[in-house]
Formats: sequence, C-alpha cells, structure tokens
Amino acid sequence: MAEAATGGNPEHVPDTGDGSNVTISAATPAEVGLRFEVDGEIATITLDRPDKRNAQTFATWSALARIGETLPEQVRVVVVRGEGPSFSAGIDLRMFTPEGVPGQGSFASVAALGDIEFEQRIAEAQEGFLWLRRPEIVSIAAVQGHAIGAGFQLALACDLRVVADDVKFCMKEPALGLVPDLTGTKPLADIVGVPRAIEICLTARTVGAAEAVRLGLAEIAVPPSELDRAVRDLADALLATDRAAAAATKRLLQAAPGRTLEEQAAAERAEQVERIRALFGRG
Repeated sequence: MAEAATGGNPEHVPDTGDGSNVTISAATPAEVGLRFEVDGEIATITLDRPDKRNAQTFATWSALARIGETLPEQVRVVVVRGEGPSFSAGIDLRMFTPEGVPGQGSFASVAALGDIEFEQRIAEAQEGFLWLRRPEIVSIAAVQGHAIGAGFQLALACDLRVVADDVKFCMKEPALGLVPDLTGTKPLADIVGVPRAIEICLTARTVGAAEAVRLGLAEIAVPPSELDRAVRDLADALLATDRAAAAATKRLLQAAPGRTLEEQAAAERAEQVERIRALFGRG
C-alpha cells in the first residue's frame, strides 16, 4: 500500500522522567486519524476519525507502523480502541475513487506500480499490524460497534479482544473484489478454523458479540458503557505477571501450533533454564 505523503511520523513529547503520561500525536491528525498515549506501562492507540467511523487510509497504516518502531521500552500492554460508536468501519472508500485521499493517492494510483514496488507498499502497510504480536507486549483490542474489513483485521492483529455487546465484525474485502491483506487471514483461520473462516469471509456476513465470544474471536463481551473498565481490568491483571516470564510464555504459546509435542517440550526446557537462572542471579 502507498505510504502516507504527510503525517506519518509521530511527534514525541518529552517524558516526565518516570515513564508516565507520554503523549505522541500525529503531525496531521485529521488525515492520519490516530492518537497515541503512554501512561506508565500501558500504551493506548485511539483511531480518531469518529465522523468517518474511524475509516483507515494509507496514512493510518503508515502511522501505526511508526508507532511500532518507536514504542517506548517500558510499555508492556498496548490497547487499540476507536473514538465514537465504531471501532473502525474499514477502508476509507475514497481510496476506491480516481481522486483518492488528498495527498495519499488511491488504489488506482498504486495499481500502476510494478509488482515488486506494489508488494512492498502492501508490506509497509502490514508492518502497522504485525508489531502488535511482539512477545514483549500484550495487545488488547477494545472493540465497539463496527469492526469491518481493515477494522476487523486490526482487532485480529491484537492478542486479545474485549468487545462491547453491539460489536459487528465483518470481513468485507472479498465483497469489494479484494482479499484481506492486513495480516488478518491467519489469526482468523487459527481461531475459528479454516471452514468457518471461509464462510465468514466469502459471505461477508456480520458476526455479533455472542458469536464472537463463542468462536473465540473475543475473550469477553460487555455493555458499551463497561468496555473501558473491562479493558483496564484486563490490562492490570496482565501487568501483575512478571514481565520476563510473560514474554517467555507468550513466545512459547505463539510457536506451539507449528511444533510437535517434543519440539515444544524442548522449547519449554530452554525457556525455563533462562528463567530459573535469571531468578537466582545465574543468568
């Protein structure tokens, strides 16, 4: 996907010295549509175009990638949320028009690129989603209202999803003649299985809160008024776990599906050796 022409680089506000209340804002927030704040060990990314139901653009994806590149070391939990009644209604539909998004171009303009450059642009957009799976952090999507297409994929990029009971997940890309390309197909298939993933994507139907919890697409569903508190309670519980042990455990769990039982047992041994040595000062 095309990189944003302007507004992709976050601006850093100097730290207070204790790692708390750091704010990073986009240079052109109206077009990028993101707010990024760090409070101690918790970072919050807010999709902030409520008048557009937090529709995403090239600039959104570029800014997400820059946040990942500059994430402060003290952050352990990253919360992704949307301002207003919707998490994200997906791709800004102006990207399908010849004019595109001002200063950013359109799908028509990137379609004229050569194969290598075109795929590189998509890879750059995917970087805004991939970093949310790093072992050293736990990412939580706080999802209310519409989470369509790119919005659904952004929620799937997170480790955990806490949803309001008005949530509407939908993988819209195939209905628009596209494929989901923002790293959403693997977590969707891993969570619900390939047959159900095919059905969800190719029908472009809506998945509500109760079904999302039943399928494992959400950890919990709560009334919209309780969403922020539920996310904060989960973040606090995650932060109560030793940081190094949490990262090691997440590494083990992420790699488990691709390993045999014997391979996973060996990986557990290796991680535990490091943990015990660290605990007793032998690392």
